[in-house]
Amino acid sequence: MTSIILDCDPGHDDAMAILLAVGNPNIDLLGVTTVGGNQSLEKVTYNARATLEIAHATNIPVHAGCDRPMVRPLKVAAAVHGETGLDGANIPVPTKPLDKGHAVNWIIDTIMSHEPGTITLVPTGPLTNIAMAVRLEPRIVSRVKEVVLMGGGYHSGNCSAVAEFNIKTDPEAAHVVINENWRVTMVGLDLTHQALCTLEIQKKINSIGTPVSKFACDLMDYFRKAYKNNQDFVDPPVHDPCTVAYLIDKSVISTRRCPLDVEINSDLTLGMTVADLRGTEPSEEECHTQVATKLDFDKFWNLIIDAIKRIG
Repeated sequence: MTSIILDCDPGHDDAMAILLAVGNPNIDLLGVTTVGGNQSLEKVTYNARATLEIAHATNIPVHAGCDRPMVRPLKVAAAVHGETGLDGANIPVPTKPLDKGHAVNWIIDTIMSHEPGTITLVPTGPLTNIAMAVRLEPRIVSRVKEVVLMGGGYHSGNCSAVAEFNIKTDPEAAHVVINENWRVTMVGLDLTHQALCTLEIQKKINSIGTPVSKFACDLMDYFRKAYKNNQDFVDPPVHDPCTVAYLIDKSVISTRRCPLDVEINSDLTLGMTVADLRGTEPSEEECHTQVATKLDFDKFWNLIIDAIKRIG
């Protein structure tokens, strides 16, 4: 079983990542931390709590974190996720109060109180909380098993020609996280644009016939329209659960080890994740970063469908 902290900004695809983490028996979801990104911190924190309520997982703690990037003002993605961050779905009023304590402190305390090498960080929003935790307590770097993040891309962007939304929202934080000496897997747009929720997949989810499957389908209905209107996708890419799927079954995603960095100085390429894919692939000893390249589509969606069934 893999113990994870899911650091997110729900967001339609973040909500799907929560459902996958809750519904898969190989994932031990220690807690959910939230960060301003797709919508304001208040809204995404509410959405995280509501999603856990829908998934019958109110035992999992939720800690709110940073409400803005380290240096820059927050620019939310209302065009993609709506005014609530989860437009299109009927979400319940969370019954469980928000857990006390800032997310950054909780991340540090949790990592320091567990055995080294037992916790994986899974950030699926801007990397502000993770970067702040590293700066506040550098000892967590050697104790974290690995960081599997959704963000970036080695060929193209969606927030600019070369930058992806999560990274460009807080490029300084991404620069900190990627340059720390821990294992980083970047699950970027090159991979997640393969994780399309086709109508055929959605029919399979809908056929489960539970409130959770209806919630997922409502999310995807809105997401499909938003992606068609904003990026001319026929089917929406479901980015964030790719990180969790990789941790459940590494064969779901192929990776390529390569040096990785983030541009923080250029106006033109701000937030670009620069992957050096030249030459032969370095060893893990030579290089601590890798990028996701190819998705096993059927395995990925089977994991999500199975998780939704298991939640019941």
